[in-house]
Amino acid sequence: EAVLKEFRPAEVGEAFGPTWTTCWFKVELSIPPEWEGREVHFIWESDGECMVWRDAQPVQGLTTEGEKTSYILTRSLKESEPHSLTLYVEMACTGLFGAGKGSMIAPPDPDRKVALNKAELAIFNRDAYELLVDLEILLNMAQHLGEENQRSFQALYTANQMVNVCDVMDPSTFPAARDLAAAFFSQRNGESQHTIHAMGHCHIDSAWLWPYEETIHKCARSWVTVVSLMEHNPELTFACSQAQQFEWVRTWYPGLYTRIQDFVAKGQFIPVGGTWVEMDGNLPSGESMVRQFLQGQKFFQEQFGRICSEFWLPDTFGYSAQLPQLMRGCGIQRFLTQKLSWNLVNAFPHHTFFWEGIDGSQVLTHFPPGDSYGMHAVVEEVLKTAKNNKDKGRVNHSAFLFGFGDGGGGPTQKMLDRMKRMSDTDGLPRVQMSTPDQLFSVLEKESSQLCTWVGELFLELHNGTYTTQAQIKKGNRECERMLHDVEVLSTLAVAQDSVFQYPASQLQQLWRLLLLNQFHDVLPGSCIQLVVEDALQYYTEIRRTAARLQEEAVQSLCRDLLQPKAGSTESTLVLNTLPWERTEVISRPEPDGTETLALVTVPSMGYALVREPLLPSHPVSVMKQEDGSITMENGVIAVCLDMMGHVTSLRLLDSEREAVPDGCYANQFALFDDVPLYWDAWDVMDYHLETRKPVTTLLKPLEIILAGGLRGSVRFSLKVGKSSTLTQEIILDASCPFLRFQTQVEWKEAHKFLKVEFPVQVRSTNATYEIQFGHLQRPTHWNTSWDWARFEVWAHKWLDLSEHGFGVALLNDCKYGASAHRNVLNLSL
Repeated sequence: EAVLKEFRPAEVGEAFGPTWTTCWFKVELSIPPEWEGREVHFIWESDGECMVWRDAQPVQGLTTEGEKTSYILTRSLKESEPHSLTLYVEMACTGLFGAGKGSMIAPPDPDRKVALNKAELAIFNRDAYELLVDLEILLNMAQHLGEENQRSFQALYTANQMVNVCDVMDPSTFPAARDLAAAFFSQRNGESQHTIHAMGHCHIDSAWLWPYEETIHKCARSWVTVVSLMEHNPELTFACSQAQQFEWVRTWYPGLYTRIQDFVAKGQFIPVGGTWVEMDGNLPSGESMVRQFLQGQKFFQEQFGRICSEFWLPDTFGYSAQLPQLMRGCGIQRFLTQKLSWNLVNAFPHHTFFWEGIDGSQVLTHFPPGDSYGMHAVVEEVLKTAKNNKDKGRVNHSAFLFGFGDGGGGPTQKMLDRMKRMSDTDGLPRVQMSTPDQLFSVLEKESSQLCTWVGELFLELHNGTYTTQAQIKKGNRECERMLHDVEVLSTLAVAQDSVFQYPASQLQQLWRLLLLNQFHDVLPGSCIQLVVEDALQYYTEIRRTAARLQEEAVQSLCRDLLQPKAGSTESTLVLNTLPWERTEVISRPEPDGTETLALVTVPSMGYALVREPLLPSHPVSVMKQEDGSITMENGVIAVCLDMMGHVTSLRLLDSEREAVPDGCYANQFALFDDVPLYWDAWDVMDYHLETRKPVTTLLKPLEIILAGGLRGSVRFSLKVGKSSTLTQEIILDASCPFLRFQTQVEWKEAHKFLKVEFPVQVRSTNATYEIQFGHLQRPTHWNTSWDWARFEVWAHKWLDLSEHGFGVALLNDCKYGASAHRNVLNLSL
């Protein structure tokens, strides 16, 4: 398509844009005949991300930030080769890390332009390049091995000798200098030396500082470079995760995908991870995490004839204690990450260990001791990997992931050339090209002395991601619920109606959209606004299609019940997709478009046809007191609310147990300053707790909305901060053991953090939080640095503080950030 466009002349130094646009260049080359026998490169340097196309196929990614600025036209120009040819260069007007205005993580500059800085043909002097790489390794060894190491001086003196024998103006002196380097590098290690398993890697965020669409091109630019390197470096292995990215390349770059399949078959291009994307490790539901593995493993099995045996999640903001059980259930017993090296308070004590989940399941876990998934294969990193290993004596092998990452890029030829020299050189750890399977296989053999870590792998940083971008959090929870309901109802419909077709392909498409939005920079909210808009649009699409599928299932399941019958009483069909019987107050639509309340009982995973609603054994009473406070009671609980909407009393009537301590307010909103050290969308620091300001400005005092019967409710409004407002309706239904708070906030604050607090008359050293398919206890005290580092944690639908015989739980339908300190339950809004 681009080939058919009209092109105009362009000049070096010219700028192109704006941000997110793509420019195409037609490059006509003519190689001088006198260059025969020489290695010829096409040099292209720009501020954007580029792809070279040749014969209608992508052949090379070019990014200055990723140290890839040339495409090899020929390694030795022959007379029979064409000396004139045409290339096309596709240039994305964005950098490797987006287009942040002023800093990398700032909002993108929409008017940014990228410059073309160099476009030329050049002869590449391979001998000079090899000599420079030799000298680089030697000088780095001299610098980083230290004065106490004899090998450091040997490296320095070898480099000095090379300089003495080498005349840079006389290439005939290069071999003698290289022989000196070869003699040095050929001095081998001892048997006990630490072994580093090097694997090419290119962590590509499926969306972050760039939108989803741009990631498709990042994958192609990065992976075409990798397969080109493999063609000339058969020892190169490359670990690559995220089935979604493979699917993108399969769809948009079929020629490249065929080359990738060939190298997968050869064992060089290695699919890892087993998930659809590298999802957030905390916030997705248990079912969503299972679907990540299901969709990922299914894709890899269908496309490559194998499933992954390693879970690969190097850049996610903590890891749920349920993950080991889910991994084992999905055929995975190995786990690799490194993110806990970012801990702000406590250094994690291991790099290789067994991780045990809440049910006792264990997986062998490895953190690369170099604390990175984007090594550049320099001496300093290799030495750090061996020195930093916290499990010396237990294991003597570790991973080394090299290649530019986050924004793509991947390995370079220079990285490979460095590692060839360091492969088995005295003074350095032994470096070998390896695979995840080879690494974990040897770790399994050495695992008898490994330690075990029980429970969650909590990242002591990025706690703000549990709350950032509230609409994304809400969309995720709602869509998870809707897809559950569609599947339940569709399954029941299939069981009852032989004609009904289960919507498998449509559900797979919806699940994959939801799973994509659970990527670890999207669901946490640590992405640019353009990505947020894409994510919200996907949620809208999921809701719309899921609602249609749900209606189709209901129509099939209850077709006879939905047909009006002559003389029959007007009735309402009520469905229950949860696995327990429920008696609740519902809003019942009337023929005139209004709604009435009804108390109904619906069986587990079933439905009921409601003609005559139940009568409550104890109607809700709502009474306003002389001081302006309001009491509500339904025979199960009794509550007292002051004019600000504070819960001043909450009693369980059977036991007359009071839940709110004397002199305290539950449902207390509080505003905190939110000024983290650097990562604005990611972090909330512990010092924010020192800035607590209760919300006390009343806009509309508490008033009765529904006066009782089946439902009682009251409403009030507050001013929050300088410009925001909060309106809340507090609801008590008949026969209901809990109080509901429907809260709407019009948020216009910057660098502020809103929470709601519930002090309770319960004493316990641990609070309980719902996680995927289970729950987890965390301390309510700050005895140790490990305790207070969890000043802000995550939970799913509830957190609970209980003692023997009594407890209070705080439930939510779209929030994740929470905490429980001493006797106060907090929900971050």
